[in-house]
Amino acid sequence: MIDKGDTAWILISTALVMLMTPGLALFYGGMVRSKNILGTVMQSFVSLAVVTVIWVLYGYSLAFGPDKWSLIGGLDYIGLKGVGMDPGPFAATIPHILFMAFQLMFAIITPALITGAFAERFRFRTYLVFLVLWVTIVYCPLAHWVWGGGWIGAKLGALDFAGGLVVHISSGASALAAAIIVGKRKDYGVKAIPPHNLVLTLLGAALLWFGWYGFNAGSALVANGLAATAFVTTHIATAAAILTWMFAEWIHQHKPTALGAASGAVAGLVAITPAAGFVTPFGALIIGLIAGVVCYVAVNLKSVLGYDDSLDAVGVHGVGGTWGAIATGLFACAAINGKTGLFYGSASLLSPQLISVITAWAFSFVVTIIILKVLDATMGLRVTEEEENIGLDLSEHGERAYSL
Repeated sequence: MIDKGDTAWILISTALVMLMTPGLALFYGGMVRSKNILGTVMQSFVSLAVVTVIWVLYGYSLAFGPDKWSLIGGLDYIGLKGVGMDPGPFAATIPHILFMAFQLMFAIITPALITGAFAERFRFRTYLVFLVLWVTIVYCPLAHWVWGGGWIGAKLGALDFAGGLVVHISSGASALAAAIIVGKRKDYGVKAIPPHNLVLTLLGAALLWFGWYGFNAGSALVANGLAATAFVTTHIATAAAILTWMFAEWIHQHKPTALGAASGAVAGLVAITPAAGFVTPFGALIIGLIAGVVCYVAVNLKSVLGYDDSLDAVGVHGVGGTWGAIATGLFACAAINGKTGLFYGSASLLSPQLISVITAWAFSFVVTIIILKVLDATMGLRVTEEEENIGLDLSEHGERAYSL
């Protein structure tokens, strides 16, 4: 039966997760040069529109429709047919249409995360087609495998409470593919490319943190102690990651930066996402402390490895999501959600977690490369050198962010 409290909580959580995409737009927008902020913000903002239409037409059905061969959902829900006010198969106490909307917000932000890898140089028209193809071919199958009754969640038994595999590893692996295929920014490695407005980035990080309570605690799909635990573990891991990123940067660069604090917050949020509903508050503290250091190192390795992940999508989301998925197999506590990790006496979760991580990385990376290669051959991925010099705001959208 429909529970009013659960329904109210998931309505709020859905709105919180929706806010994360505009938060991401500000977070990314502040890190680019002023001539590219509108182009960067638009890449996140337009995802709200494009992915919503895809989700209504067929995306939700592919991700959460009745299982076919443990690989994909059927077309029973195409056009949201049969998705109404009664409970659905995935949540017994909230309307099916609300569960659909909640999952929609996850689908919206995931491809927007990838844009951090090709910021300041990607064609907007190509990006629109990329959104359609990526959500259809990468996101929907992976969401079905993990959450929709597919082989990773239902048969392998891997755990992903709120999107470590589906959201963060998929976007991080795809970001790596994009950084390699699209290539470096014109000025990368030649001169400094500092963020133009770190106040916007900090505001965006704060909005992401705020929205993430709905992202993680809302994934309990009920208003109970599990939701409260996920809320608390989310906050603790984020705070811990800020501190370790800050101190790692202080030691390495001799100064703690605002950009580092914001990046540390997101690293902690990413790492706790798959584990939020399985670990204790102390486990969340350890996960966050390690995430700050691991993601800081990963972000700094991009210059050594030679790829231009402009806004650190690979180092924060790909690496942070990987650590969080593995950490779930280490720190899961049966007292929280009935699952036992290595540090509580069982190694049985480690193998499923590792297999799921490798699968998500390989699938997302390879398919994204194929999508980008096809788009490059047919539409072109990059703006011209002249357009890159002018900036995306004028060359792609015909407007300026600031009139000073």
